[in-house]
Amino acid sequence: MHNFEDELTCPICYSIFEDPRVLPCSHTFCRNCLENVLQASGNFYIWRPLRIPLKCPNCRSIIEIASSGIESLPVNFALRAIIEKYQQEDHPHIVTCPEHYRQPLNVYCLLDKKLVCGHCLTIGQHHGHPIDDLQTAYLKEKDTPQKLLEQLTDTHWTDLTHLIEKLEEQKSHSEKMVQSDKEVVLQYFKELSDTLEQKKKVFLTGLCDVGNLINQEYSPQIERMKEMREQQFELMTLITSLQEESPLKFLEKLDDVRQRVQILKQTPLPEVQPVEIYPRVSQVLKEDWNRTEIGQIKKLLIPEMKISSKRMPCSWPDNEKEVELYRILNIVIVTLISVILMLILFFNQDITTFLNEITSVCFSEVSLSVYQSLSNNLHDLKNILCHNLYLLKEFMWKIASR
Repeated sequence: MHNFEDELTCPICYSIFEDPRVLPCSHTFCRNCLENVLQASGNFYIWRPLRIPLKCPNCRSIIEIASSGIESLPVNFALRAIIEKYQQEDHPHIVTCPEHYRQPLNVYCLLDKKLVCGHCLTIGQHHGHPIDDLQTAYLKEKDTPQKLLEQLTDTHWTDLTHLIEKLEEQKSHSEKMVQSDKEVVLQYFKELSDTLEQKKKVFLTGLCDVGNLINQEYSPQIERMKEMREQQFELMTLITSLQEESPLKFLEKLDDVRQRVQILKQTPLPEVQPVEIYPRVSQVLKEDWNRTEIGQIKKLLIPEMKISSKRMPCSWPDNEKEVELYRILNIVIVTLISVILMLILFFNQDITTFLNEITSVCFSEVSLSVYQSLSNNLHDLKNILCHNLYLLKEFMWKIASR
């Protein structure tokens, strides 16, 4: 059956015959195809004639059909039976249209350069496109593969091979550059990390030393005070027990207890003087490190941290002349310190920022060290002046209260 595919195809629609009808000239066509041919011939009459002329699409002979139209033509039952049998069998070797069920791809569309079925030409997306039958299209395109092969072996593809080699070479070179940059980044940040780790250790060592100084400053005093408190509790217990002693024992121990109480009470208590930690790490990191470029971190000096007792207010003079002298001196000092303090408070940050920018570009490591020492001294001076201003305010308040 597979050898009769062309015979089972309508010469008008190139599809498998549907309702095949035979013309008097013995040519067979689909009923719908003949209906379309009849409508396209323009044979329309106001009254229904007895016979309707029709030109055979195959042999071009003029035939006459009954007034009832194509329906009056006989059915090609033999051909329809063959088609039904053909459609019941499987034909794996025949390529069918993916869009129209069981329709063979037996026509070549010249516009889209692809195989189509008869339905694609009549009702599908290739309607109206120019076509060729398979054999004609094959003969036209038979020499095309050789031409395409020649196009794939000309100098263009030699240049393509050279271009691939050049691109691979450039890729390899770029990858080596990236790998080299990775190593530079790793080395740079390793050195930076080592530098920061070393600076961190110096900071922490300095803070540990300050902690030891604080411990040395306070621990002996705390221990002495605890000893005095223990002596106090011991004497209180002894005095309480005296009340239960006999008169002889009472008088015998009383004088000794009295002397111990007097000695303990006359023991001077240490003056509690708060200590300051200078410089504070937060200030150093904020004022120096935050404004330092990464490349200058190695040159940053870690300040020596220490403690100092806070300055306490001085005693008030008793003599009226001294009071008057202090009043005059206070006015002068307050005025001078206020001016200096205002200059430091308002311009210290700008000066420090300016010096920091200059030192990061122009100064040597020695100059940077001198600048940092000067900055620390300015900060110390600012703290001293602020403390003196506080004392003078207290002093003025006492004068006003008197």
